[in-house]
Amino acid sequence: MGKRFLSRPVATVVVAGDSMLPTYRAGDWLVATRVRKIAPGQVVVIERESRPGMLLIKRVVRADGRKWWVEGDNAALSDDSRSFGAVAAEEIVGRIRFRYRRA
Repeated sequence: MGKRFLSRPVATVVVAGDSMLPTYRAGDWLVATRVRKIAPGQVVVIERESRPGMLLIKRVVRADGRKWWVEGDNAALSDDSRSFGAVAAEEIVGRIRFRYRRA
């Protein structure tokens, strides 16, 4: 979905899992847009090169050289930069703007 995600200005994403609790929970519907500028604090959609087609929703924590350190809000249940390292800017395919349906 990552490449197709980039071709549309707005997309919907459904949360799967609890890595972003308490901010977002499984089943929440989110609206995402293309990323113009990445900044700490943003919640973003990531498609890792090593896992094409699988989207992750994480919060940008900080720049790490030319890459970005991302973490889930629920550290106990998140597969994020603490386990796979910083992500390239090209792997950040969208930015969450708001939740429009809560699970």
